[in-house]
Amino acid sequence: MEREGKIRIPSGCAIAAVISREGERMTGEGIMRAMKPMHDRSNGLGGGFAGYGIYPEYRDFYALHLFFDCRDTRKACEALLKEHFEIVRGEIIPTRKIPEITDEPIIWRYFVTPLKSVLSDLQLDEKEFVARTVMKINTELDGAYVFSSGKNMGTFKAVGFPEDVGVFYRLDEYEGYSWTAHGRYPTNTPGWWGGAHPFALLDYSIVHNGEISSYDANRRFIEMFGYKCTLQTDTEVITYILDYLTRRQGLSLSEAANVIAAPFWSTIANKEDAYEKEKLHYLRTVFPSLLITGPFSIVLGYNGGLMALNDRLKLRSMVVAEKGDRVYIASEEAAIRAMEPAAENVWSPAGGEPVVVNVKEGAY
Repeated sequence: MEREGKIRIPSGCAIAAVISREGERMTGEGIMRAMKPMHDRSNGLGGGFAGYGIYPEYRDFYALHLFFDCRDTRKACEALLKEHFEIVRGEIIPTRKIPEITDEPIIWRYFVTPLKSVLSDLQLDEKEFVARTVMKINTELDGAYVFSSGKNMGTFKAVGFPEDVGVFYRLDEYEGYSWTAHGRYPTNTPGWWGGAHPFALLDYSIVHNGEISSYDANRRFIEMFGYKCTLQTDTEVITYILDYLTRRQGLSLSEAANVIAAPFWSTIANKEDAYEKEKLHYLRTVFPSLLITGPFSIVLGYNGGLMALNDRLKLRSMVVAEKGDRVYIASEEAAIRAMEPAAENVWSPAGGEPVVVNVKEGAY
């Protein structure tokens, strides 16, 4: 049987997630276990994780995770950051040397807050300013790449199998109330550390199984609003679309889901609830270029919750289960059982049906 490398296998990818509704923190060991039974979905070209609630002592600061190609690039980036932010801590992200992970870049994190004088001069809120700074570094500073930029969360990714990436980043030493994970990259582009999943902007992170055919239309629309899609990969544009719809347009997660996985016009026409019919018609009419076509299953992580979503035809697998206050999501039930052997209420969401899980208010 021919393996990937000789032939292209577009239906791979492994995604997994876990969240505690009570905000109880758990180490990264469980989500690392989840990726092991899905090893054959990966190809060793990318793996990564996102953890939420992992920096409680710096919860009020943006945690910028960056890759650098050399020390001079890091110094130049630090100088840029100091012009616009107060840096309360800067350090190398701790890693564990293992033979499975090679060619690592310089990996740093900075806990920062935008200078009030800068925000006042530019008349921007701090989230928009941080997002613009991320775009500026990633497009203008050669050799530097911001791969995580939210508060009290962080993404960790590399070229390798996800179970090895977790060991490399010592995720067993972190605790968070929510974790997401991904294995396998790329579908159409060369594998490199910044191009592995999750893709993140501010506190949003996306892990994605699939390959969307609407990438060019989606990219052209979103780039009109200042987003820079530099990686030529569909997961990056999905992240920016959800940031645009929710943070900038003020849509709820369910409304955003009805944009990117919009019901068919015939389905909308058959809706009996007049208000629901009008709302769905409005969303399809106003945001037609943000409909994502092609097979996908995604998990969106954000501060305080997760959203899982399939394409409207459900062309990629995704399973959800529960146990106690925890909700588990994965490409395969085997991954959920690796996290929680006694998982209950196992079910598979319908195409286009968002599964939104929020942590109890105040718990995180």
